[in-house]
Amino acid sequence: MHATDVPLRLRNTVQTYDWGAYDAIPRLLGAEPDGTPQAELWLGAHPSAPSRTGPADDGTTLHSLIRSAPDAMLGKRVADEFGPRLPYLLKVLAARRALSLQVHPKPHTAREGFNRENRLGLPAGSPKRSFHDDQHKPEMLVALTQFEGLAGLRGTRAALSLLDGLGGRLVDEVVAALRADRSAAGMRAAFDVLIRARQDTGCRSDIERTVDSVRERLAAGSPFERADRTVVDLADQHPGDPGAIASLLMNRFTLEPGEALFTPAGELHAYLSGVGTEIMASSDNVLRAGLTSKLVDAGALVECASFAARPPVLPEVATSGSRGQVQTYRAPVAEFALTLADVDPSEGVELPDDGPRIVLCLDGETTLTCGNGAATSLARGGSAFVPDVSGALTLTGTGHVVCAWVP
Repeated sequence: MHATDVPLRLRNTVQTYDWGAYDAIPRLLGAEPDGTPQAELWLGAHPSAPSRTGPADDGTTLHSLIRSAPDAMLGKRVADEFGPRLPYLLKVLAARRALSLQVHPKPHTAREGFNRENRLGLPAGSPKRSFHDDQHKPEMLVALTQFEGLAGLRGTRAALSLLDGLGGRLVDEVVAALRADRSAAGMRAAFDVLIRARQDTGCRSDIERTVDSVRERLAAGSPFERADRTVVDLADQHPGDPGAIASLLMNRFTLEPGEALFTPAGELHAYLSGVGTEIMASSDNVLRAGLTSKLVDAGALVECASFAARPPVLPEVATSGSRGQVQTYRAPVAEFALTLADVDPSEGVELPDDGPRIVLCLDGETTLTCGNGAATSLARGGSAFVPDVSGALTLTGTGHVVCAWVP
């Protein structure tokens, strides 16, 4: 049996962004927290942080293996559609505090932006880059703990109700933009006001005035308690950042464990706290509007974002297994789907039987058995890439498992 015919154990990169939780990812990986915020565990073949295979001293990456044998690793169906590349990136995301208010580009804007920054000579990984690759980035998140966030835009009438009576020049300008045009164009103008306000010298003190008025409304028994507490929390985390006010224009959501959210490319969103497993098109393109110390590219964001009002988008969820122990989450994109399985000794779990699959064991211990007879065991925090050539995939054992695959 060839080395690429069997499940390949993965060694994955942990991203230490400042918003990350201190203990969730170390606990998953069986390590002691060291005081470093560990925000994301990446499982996949994105060139900026590809998973590695083989022993610790072996530099072979999943990215290079796929490029060397795309049909065996991906299957002809996936290789023909996406080329010699894994079309998805799987993550475990652990947020102690808010991520940036952001949007991900659509395909044409990703290609144009990436090529433009290449022509400007910006090196890979430069903090001055907005586009780190040429791919769009729709994404789906399934909560593993209670998960809080903002996604999509409220209607103009609801936004104006939340802004009514708040102090500050910036709020007055946002209200004026929304009243002048109650369509998506008015919301776009309001966000443009907020994003560009970061350049103003008086922005911080003006936002402090607004936040003070929100605190006063809370103290008086606010009819918008959840939205107002979100403003205060964000202002405490990012003093003087217009993103705190922008949160009033957005839908606030809570996911319970097992619930999911789909974020299309072009959708404004910000994750606030919690642990989840996230799958996305294989891209690292993030256009930020606020709540960050990183680059805010106002022009690119306003160009890429959709400003139409709509509620958060929920993916399709199908339940299977005799106990309903398998949930499969599907979004309206071609690159990815996600399956969560509660495995126990009484019944094996059958996973998708073709294409490139990444399996992550969240707890317990499970054995992966492939149609070609190859097998491997994974304990908590362990992960493996199962190539197309391995055939059908069955899980046995105990615990909870995540499987990423291409529909």
